[in-house]
Amino acid sequence: MEVAILTKEGKDTGRKVVLNDEVFGIEPNEHAIYLDVKQYLANHRQGTHKSKERSEVSGSTRKLHKQKGGGGSRIGDINSPVLVGGGRVFGPRPRDYRFKLNRKLKSLARRSALSVKANQGEIVVVENFTFETPKTKEFVKFAKDLKIDGKKVLVVLSTNEKNVNLSLRNVPNAKVATASDLNTYVIMDNNAIILSEGSVEVINKL
Repeated sequence: MEVAILTKEGKDTGRKVVLNDEVFGIEPNEHAIYLDVKQYLANHRQGTHKSKERSEVSGSTRKLHKQKGGGGSRIGDINSPVLVGGGRVFGPRPRDYRFKLNRKLKSLARRSALSVKANQGEIVVVENFTFETPKTKEFVKFAKDLKIDGKKVLVVLSTNEKNVNLSLRNVPNAKVATASDLNTYVIMDNNAIILSEGSVEVINKL
């Protein structure tokens, strides 16, 4: 698959870059994408939720009244879950939500996500660029020239560019990532992907 390379101003350079069909042109596996996104979100859960159960609530353990003969229901101490202020039955406990996925499945998911974006025409390739100074309006102009302003944008670079990172930091719905750090969630969570020319070489080998 060949894609035209644009300048930072959104003009055609007259050159084209080849997107590897093994990465950008496969039949997307939706279940692999689902599993990888699920794992990404699960790995970011803190899992620190906790509620007090019967043995942890502050209160006397004295039996409130005798078991029989009172004319009412049987009852234990004041920490009983059926009473206001008592412990919670089967409440949440701290746990680890992380789970494992095979490397081949994660690779398939990432390639499937890139293929989805390529099929939808949401990938733009721009010649290698940087910003002279870290200014938000530099990126705003950049996005407007590429006609992607107002969209949720992912900028993919071959290496970390400090000025680009700082320019995007205050832009809502805009993220920057290096090609080697791409994951399925980041790819799917946008409406437009800007690939630098150098990043394409890295992604083609993923």
